[in-house]
Amino acid sequence: MWHPVKFRNFRFRKSNFRKTNAPRTRTQHGFTLVELVVATAILAILVGMAVPMARNAVVREREHELRYDLWMIRDAIDRYKDAADRGAFQIKLGSEGYPPDLGTLVKGVDVQGKKLKFLRRLPVDPMTGQDWGMRSMQDDKDSTSWGGENVFDVYTKSDQTALDGTKYKDW
Repeated sequence: MWHPVKFRNFRFRKSNFRKTNAPRTRTQHGFTLVELVVATAILAILVGMAVPMARNAVVREREHELRYDLWMIRDAIDRYKDAADRGAFQIKLGSEGYPPDLGTLVKGVDVQGKKLKFLRRLPVDPMTGQDWGMRSMQDDKDSTSWGGENVFDVYTKSDQTALDGTKYKDW
């Protein structure tokens, strides 16, 4: 068992701990300034490449959401038109079988005592956070004002340009 009194006269000398008789060299502790500058430069380059990629990922996600929402609304309009053309419900004269507004797709129409719905909810435009732009059958292809007769098509009201160079409102 170790006892502190027995080791009272023992002196710690550097020579007691040397394992070889090789000359002592100065050991390095830490990094040199050049190493720190190089590491910082490499880190700055990597961060500089990651930030634009992260921004593009956010834009790409919003574009994907826009495409999906447009597809979903246009599909609901087409299903409404198909049901109207089959005579499943009565339509207003002059509507050409298209819904009178987007709310009708969510509220649904009565078909033989049952409610036929075409959308669960109306998505918000991911580019503007506002309502969708609408075109009726009577409107021009590039019209930005809705005639109000029916809903033939929807578009985003955003004037921004997509990553592929096209305008979002032309999708």
